[in-house]
Amino acid sequence: MKKKKNYVMYLMLLPWLIGFVVFKVYPIIASFFYSLQEYPILGDPEFVGLQNYIEIFTKDETFRASLVATLKYVLIGTPAVIVVSFVVAAILNFKLKGVNFFRTAYYIPSILGGNVAVSILWTMLFDVNGPVNTILSVFTFGGDVAINWTKDPSFAIFTLIILKTWQFGSTMLIFLSALQGVSKSVYEAAEMDGASKVRQLVSITIPIITPVILFNAVNVLVKAFQEFNSAYLITKGGPNKSTYFLNLYIYDQAFQNGNYGFASALTWILLAIIGVFTIIIFRSSNHWVYYND
Repeated sequence: MKKKKNYVMYLMLLPWLIGFVVFKVYPIIASFFYSLQEYPILGDPEFVGLQNYIEIFTKDETFRASLVATLKYVLIGTPAVIVVSFVVAAILNFKLKGVNFFRTAYYIPSILGGNVAVSILWTMLFDVNGPVNTILSVFTFGGDVAINWTKDPSFAIFTLIILKTWQFGSTMLIFLSALQGVSKSVYEAAEMDGASKVRQLVSITIPIITPVILFNAVNVLVKAFQEFNSAYLITKGGPNKSTYFLNLYIYDQAFQNGNYGFASALTWILLAIIGVFTIIIFRSSNHWVYYND
């Protein structure tokens, strides 16, 4: 009977297992072999070894510009999302009137993602004559602000970082759940000892939820490295490749230029970069993450 139950269990797992192998494992293995080949869209693949990787690191100026844009987006956007989502979660953790409405309202942008409607909205907001410049003009004592946010290389990437930060809903909900899990008795004991709210935040709240901060940091970091929609729909990777992220470069090489081998090599380099940053975060967590046990 036990063996029969095991067979039933494996049979029920079989559809997922087939899908995992066909759509996950095989593409990963295949992409590595493609990265070692010159694989044009028309014609037979030719094995070139590490030539694609050598060309990327030694000759490809576009890769360097793309890497700089991606790192700037990740290193600024990730802390911004973590800080904003934590602050909003801390505020919504109080018993405020209509708090459930605000929790829902702040979560909605993360559902919308980087779709076409949001991209059009963002382009309108940050237009030269858009609401953002109009609001900024108020603080310049009547002087007009004419920043071309999406067309100026100095500002374009910040429009995408602001969009990324605006979509903090999922991260906020995870922080909110963690904050609600902190025992009230700990705060009561701290108040009896004369600890202020700021002291409670620094010495109690943040240390207790550091595992959740680690979880959110890794999630936001990985998603930031994989950003595509906003750069593709809003700035088209420009101007002057200031928002030409690695994912956009991979897309162009594969589906615009038909260089599947070169695109596969770029994909594995991106995977390696994400792995390095993730390892650094986990190694550093030994010094700032505290667990209950």
